[in-house]
Amino acid sequence: MNGTEVEDKRDRLEINRDNPQIDNNNLESTSIDDPRSSPAASSPPPAQKLAHQSNTSLTSLGVNPSTMLLSSSLDTLANTRDGKKSPLNDAINKAKDSIASEEPDLLTIFEPLRLGCYHKSTLATSVDAISKLVGSSLFRNVDLQGQNNSKSSLADKITMTVCDCYSNNSSLDDQIILQIVKALLAIVLYNNPTGLIHHSTLLSAIRTVHDIFKYSKDQGNQMIAQAGLTQMVNAVFSRLRTAYPAHSQSSSTRGTPSINTQAMAEPTLSIQDEHSKSLEEEVTHEDTHESLDDELAEQEVDEDGKPSLPTETEQMTLSTFEGRRSFDATPANQSTDPLNAPDEEISDEELLTKDAFLVFRALCKLNMKSLHKDSEKEIHSPEFRSRLLSLHLIKTILNTHISVLLDKRIILHSSSNNEPTQLFDAVKQYLCLSLSRNAPSAIPQLFELCCQIFSRVLESMRMRMKREIEVILREIFLPILELKENSSNKQKTILCSTILKKLCQNPQAIVELYLNYDCDKNSLENIYEHLMNALSKIASAHLPPGPKEASGTSTTEALTSFFRPSKNELPPSLNTDSLMPAPDANLLAATFSNQAAVQAHILDVAVKRQALDLIRSVLASLVSWAERGALPVATVAEENHQSVEGSPVVGVAEYSSGHSTPEISNAFDFSNVNSDDPTQFESAKARKNILIEGIKRFNYKPKRGVAFLLEHGFIKSSEPKDIARFLLTTDGLNKAQIGEYLGEGEEENIAIMHAFVDAMNFNEMSFVTALRAFLQAFRLPGESQKIDRYMLKFAERYVQHNPSTLFANADTAYVMAYSVILLNTDAYNPQNKRRMTKEEFIKNNRGINDGSDLPEDYLIGVYDDIHSDEIRMKDEMYLQNAPPPPNSNIVNVLSGADRNYQKQQNNIRSEGMANKTEALFKSMLRAQRRSGMKNSETYFSASHYEHVKPMFEVAWMAILSAMSGPLQESDDNEIVLLCLQGFANAIKISCLFDLELERNAFVTMLAKFTHLNNLAEMKPKHVDAVKVILEVAMHEGNYLKGSWKEILGCVSQLERFHLISNGVDLSSETGNIGGRQRSGSTTRKSSTVPRHLVPDESIAADGRALQVTGRGDMVFSATQMLTGDAMVDFSQALAEVSWAEIQQSGKQQHPRLFSLQKLVDICYYNMNRIRLEWSKIWLILGDHFNKVCCHPNPSVSFFAIDALRQLAMRFLEKEELAHFKFQKDFLKPFEHTMIHNPNLDAKDIVLRCLQQMLQARSVNIRSGWRTLFAVFSAAAKSSNERIVSHAFDIVNSIEKEHLGYLIKYGSFSDLAVCITDFCKVPYQRVSLQAMELLRSSINSMLVAPECPLSRGEVGVVQSQDNQQQPPVDDPMVRFWFPILFSFYDIIMNGEDLEVRNIALDSLFATLKIHGSSFRVDFWDTVCQKVLFPIFSVLKSPVDLSRFNTHEDMTVWLSTTMVQALRNLVDLYSHYFEILESKLEGLLELLRACICQENDTLARIGSSCLQSLIESNAEKISDERWETLTSVFTTLFQNTLASELFNESLRQDLDSAEQTPADPSQSGFVLPLPLTSTTIEEGTVLRSNERRTLFKQIITKCVLQLLLIDAVRELLFNDKVYLAIPPQQLLRFVHLLDESYRFANAFNNNQDLRMGLWKVGFMKQLPNLLKQESSSASTLITLLIKMYKDTRQQHVDRREDISEALIPFGLSVIDGFNELDFETKHRNIAAWTPVVAEIISGVCFFEDEDFEKYLSTVYKPITDILTKDMGSEVRESLCKFFTRVGKMKVN
Repeated sequence: MNGTEVEDKRDRLEINRDNPQIDNNNLESTSIDDPRSSPAASSPPPAQKLAHQSNTSLTSLGVNPSTMLLSSSLDTLANTRDGKKSPLNDAINKAKDSIASEEPDLLTIFEPLRLGCYHKSTLATSVDAISKLVGSSLFRNVDLQGQNNSKSSLADKITMTVCDCYSNNSSLDDQIILQIVKALLAIVLYNNPTGLIHHSTLLSAIRTVHDIFKYSKDQGNQMIAQAGLTQMVNAVFSRLRTAYPAHSQSSSTRGTPSINTQAMAEPTLSIQDEHSKSLEEEVTHEDTHESLDDELAEQEVDEDGKPSLPTETEQMTLSTFEGRRSFDATPANQSTDPLNAPDEEISDEELLTKDAFLVFRALCKLNMKSLHKDSEKEIHSPEFRSRLLSLHLIKTILNTHISVLLDKRIILHSSSNNEPTQLFDAVKQYLCLSLSRNAPSAIPQLFELCCQIFSRVLESMRMRMKREIEVILREIFLPILELKENSSNKQKTILCSTILKKLCQNPQAIVELYLNYDCDKNSLENIYEHLMNALSKIASAHLPPGPKEASGTSTTEALTSFFRPSKNELPPSLNTDSLMPAPDANLLAATFSNQAAVQAHILDVAVKRQALDLIRSVLASLVSWAERGALPVATVAEENHQSVEGSPVVGVAEYSSGHSTPEISNAFDFSNVNSDDPTQFESAKARKNILIEGIKRFNYKPKRGVAFLLEHGFIKSSEPKDIARFLLTTDGLNKAQIGEYLGEGEEENIAIMHAFVDAMNFNEMSFVTALRAFLQAFRLPGESQKIDRYMLKFAERYVQHNPSTLFANADTAYVMAYSVILLNTDAYNPQNKRRMTKEEFIKNNRGINDGSDLPEDYLIGVYDDIHSDEIRMKDEMYLQNAPPPPNSNIVNVLSGADRNYQKQQNNIRSEGMANKTEALFKSMLRAQRRSGMKNSETYFSASHYEHVKPMFEVAWMAILSAMSGPLQESDDNEIVLLCLQGFANAIKISCLFDLELERNAFVTMLAKFTHLNNLAEMKPKHVDAVKVILEVAMHEGNYLKGSWKEILGCVSQLERFHLISNGVDLSSETGNIGGRQRSGSTTRKSSTVPRHLVPDESIAADGRALQVTGRGDMVFSATQMLTGDAMVDFSQALAEVSWAEIQQSGKQQHPRLFSLQKLVDICYYNMNRIRLEWSKIWLILGDHFNKVCCHPNPSVSFFAIDALRQLAMRFLEKEELAHFKFQKDFLKPFEHTMIHNPNLDAKDIVLRCLQQMLQARSVNIRSGWRTLFAVFSAAAKSSNERIVSHAFDIVNSIEKEHLGYLIKYGSFSDLAVCITDFCKVPYQRVSLQAMELLRSSINSMLVAPECPLSRGEVGVVQSQDNQQQPPVDDPMVRFWFPILFSFYDIIMNGEDLEVRNIALDSLFATLKIHGSSFRVDFWDTVCQKVLFPIFSVLKSPVDLSRFNTHEDMTVWLSTTMVQALRNLVDLYSHYFEILESKLEGLLELLRACICQENDTLARIGSSCLQSLIESNAEKISDERWETLTSVFTTLFQNTLASELFNESLRQDLDSAEQTPADPSQSGFVLPLPLTSTTIEEGTVLRSNERRTLFKQIITKCVLQLLLIDAVRELLFNDKVYLAIPPQQLLRFVHLLDESYRFANAFNNNQDLRMGLWKVGFMKQLPNLLKQESSSASTLITLLIKMYKDTRQQHVDRREDISEALIPFGLSVIDGFNELDFETKHRNIAAWTPVVAEIISGVCFFEDEDFEKYLSTVYKPITDILTKDMGSEVRESLCKFFTRVGKMKVN
């Protein structure tokens, strides 16, 4: 064939590619895209005109071009040499006659053409005539409704005739071959909705065209054959698509007539040479669609449900099934055609469906044939081109007719059981096996095709191929991606640019990959996580520096140079010349040049770049999926086609990729998918992770792993059968560890091993097969005892399942098992040089069958079985032993040995992958067949955005590793851009889902990559990183939270970068955080900035770009757009950065305050935020200002104070509503500064700032008054008088000028507190002025119109429940209480005595003057909160801790407190009617004062109590007298020294513990309440305890005397006596009597007194004589006075009084008479007045009473006359005897 003809054919091929319609005059075919376009289709003849026509006759058509062309062809045939011979000549004549007749017969016309095809001279003309016949009107107008369907039968004959023309001739002219292709195209593409030929005939036509493409030497014929095949396949599937229109909702058959399938039987074909191989060898033309699992039904199956593996003699590929029936397991050479069953009629739709199935299956089987010879693996070989073409056609079908395959209406029915099967289910198994055979190939063209096909599968078929996709990814593509050999880089590049690119750019696909595999408990492999880890390893791999020639080539150019993917959907030309030459065409030249190294390095970089791009695409997809939130499923389906990269990358708009994502078309029905509840998937993922962890633990320590799995419920129980079942059925367990665990000698392990073996089924299995299955379940351990236990159990189990075996007993099986294992080791041990022969094997096994021999044939079979198929683990079956690598010497290099070795390695690896994947698929299909379900896997379609969170959590570390390394190492702009985009997207996801750890990691790493801490080494990529981090700050600000610190640190360093690049010398600053110098700090221009700090000029220019500087400023100005919580996080981070910045430069003269100034700026920007948000923000800023305002560097503190002043002025511009306290909060730093900053200048600045604020903003101050006064109070505590005076002057001016505002806004109390603090300062001038200001503020307050007291409003009397905590809006509480409490505070804490006295006088003067206006309940508040607390020291000595020295305490107690107590009693007397209800509090206070160890205080208390009673005796009611009497009762009881009678006091001490009995008590005694110490009898007291107790006893005795005296004085006061009710007087009598009796009992107990004296109680013998005599005297006087009282109440009680007086008096007189007047002088002196009082009292008795008791008292009184009496007694006796004389004498 000349060049012109080749070009002409190529032109026609291109036309056919672009337009599938083929003109009838050219290829005599019609369009497959629109079959209705032909006249026959568009205008079919009416049925009534064709109803009576014969099936083989035509209507009278007259003369037409078709008959003329046929006549011309017949004439040409007749003129040939063979045409002149019979029978061809006779057939020609009959055909001419038929054409000339009115009703031509097609069979007659076709007969000469058929015969002509079998003669060389007529072959070309006959084939051409056949084409004309098919395209003629004669053929086109045949009746389609005839019963015999002769047209189809004729078409079959025509097809087979044309096919025979090629198959029966070994050498044909290229032109004839072209005519054959044209004729077959005309038949197959015939314009008919159902076509002319079907099933086997159709496959024969396709086979013939395929053979022409495969074996033709002519390039043009190859191209035309390829185009013809493409159109044929398209026609088959297009007709099926037309039969099932998309809008149709039913699958009912159309109105076309049924076809008699019996007429379509394929005639037998003869095969003559290799070029005419029948399709039976390459494509089985069975007529059925039964799934592959039925094909596998007759295969040998292991008992564990897994397929038997291929042996060396038989490779188990689809070619092994081509000789058997698919459906019925009937051999292919069976005479009956199962498709065309007798008298079976099928619908047109199913007829077309079977055509499509057979064609698709044929294409799959074409590319599954093994290429055994090296010549067949060459890309130019016919076999390899055939494989490429079949894969291209499959790809075309998937791209163009995917809707047909996925249409659930298209079904097939089994010819055996009529079971319906969807077309997709029928073809997917062949598609998977095709991919499993071809995808592992290392040949780029083949691998790329498989990748494109699988990409389409992932894109549109993943819902219905869930488990198949997992197998292919796990076993083929992911392992290829993880290969470390450089030779696999081309495969990786193709894989990344096809499958992974589309997958990663499809958000829904990538999410569903995670849901359906990583969260699937049935799959231990985490596909998504595995993929991300693999990509991360590739992206982060370190590449050594490449050749210089490779440095200028970008990765995009590299990919373009290596791979040129076609965008055309049609397959490219696969003729021999058009295929690319092998990349190593000039191997020798490449070897000794640098070209190979350059290409290798470029490819390495390209792979790494692709991995980065894919990771970036995954992140972009996750961002896209997360941003749209939880959408309805229908919405997800509608939006699924949208491009991921079509939308801008959130966070880095200008860093988004400019490449658009291809449209994703999913053919899923999203209206009927499973729900993807995120919580369920999260639980499933967690459960799966636990299982994986358990498997890991088992593989490391089996016992720990089993315990872990039991704990988490993966093993049902600890029963051996449950553990064994888990070990037998769970994938991922290490077989070696299973063997070790089961082989242990413990009882538990042995039981589990027995259960493990018992779970296996060896029924009806040969011994070797059973042993093979047994040893494949685990790896046999090396220890002999373990092996022995295994073999014993195996032998028992095998004999149990096979009772009819040749073995006599289990011992035979046991020995035979050992023998087979030894044979296997002997046969396959590479170190064994001499192999065991059959004879030796037979000899070794003699006599093992219970003493007899096993049959020799049996042993030979075992020997052959082992030698033909090694017993090894299933995972090892697919691994072929690789030959050793050749030596790297010059000979091997020149001969290409290294390349051949690498190619051989690739072939071995590919073959292993293919075999393993095929076995997995077949096992999967067999399992589906056994379960009765075609596809039981549930596929989950993603619709919730929450899935992104766990996806990112499992992959973020891999992503970070992948992005960090290249960004650090590479300067390639493309790689840097990809990394930065990845960082931006990763941060976006972390922010969206609040992943703190992940967010901090990515932001920190990105901040590190800015390199702002090493300016001299900055590169453009570092500036790009700065831009990205600024973009992140702009777009993700609401979610950054704690990561703001890193970002703002970069902004601070960026400011430093600008300063240095502008020539500012910051060489002394070594910190990483910088800032611009603002007010208070000056920049230092220098032309000699150190070189190591100065960035490159180009870098500096980039850094000064508006994109950087503008974004840096916008980070702060845009804070007003942040949410409240985000603003709090921003403020916290900026405060921390500011503090770090100040810490770095704080010791310098000009510290950097950039961030501090920015803090002020953001406050200005966010001034309009609501108070709730500001309160949270100011908690942070206020704390920061607290620190910086107290910084030791004045420049820092002064700047901060001034900044704080500016902010305060701005805040005060806004009016604050009532009950808000924000002003108080934002002024707090002034207070903190005043307290904690030791710098006096700083304090003075604070005061000046506040003074300025008062002058400018006093009208707007509300809650801020309190903080202002707190500042002034803090200033009052300063040690510098200047500061104190300055602050007081401001307070004084406030009181004079703004008192009305203070009263109005509730800050009068703060003013009072502040003035009080100034009253307590140690500077008398200031304190006296402050005291005067406080006193004058009373009148100022009372006359102020804002004060309600000035209007007479005193508030409402509070209930009893609220008196403890009066309301804050009470006028009394708001105004009077602060003043009174201030006086109290000064009294208690004032430094100067004069000031305290003034305060004390002022307090009580104020109460006396204004107390009349106080409410009763407010008086209670005054007493409880102001008056009584003055004397709290009496109850709790802890309050004395406020005194600095003992002297101060003494002065305060002896002056201030004493005076206060007296004033308090005077106040009660002044307002007794009002304060009567508060009398209990005062009495309790006086009681505490009296019951003190300090007798001075006790005397003062007693005096005050006496004064209180005397001053108000007439005002006291009977009820109050009872209270007073109770107080005296309590006092007498508390001061009664009952401890004197305790035996523990009289126990002798050791000499070592003896101490002086009465130590000197010099100095002032602290106020200490008396305590009643209870000492149990027998208790041994230590010396110090006894001494303390002695002191308390003495004090009590003194206080008892004091009380007796006080009672005596009160009762002898007539005003008091007259006011006391009689019953209360009697209570006093009782108290005095108890005191007397106690003292009398002690004085009369001589032993007790001696004991106390001995132990050192006193220096002299102790006695209570004074107490006894005083109480007796007071009692007698009181009784006599009560008797003499003439008031009726007392007169009525005279009898009771006399009954008490006479016995008591007699007891006293008797005691007096018993005294020894010589020795008891003290006693005589003490009792003489008492006796005289008794005698005188008796004399006052009424006559009746005197006479009544005279006989009783006469003798004791008369006995007194015997004593040496004093004048008092004598006078009393005189009165007594005078009264007696008068009574008796008269």
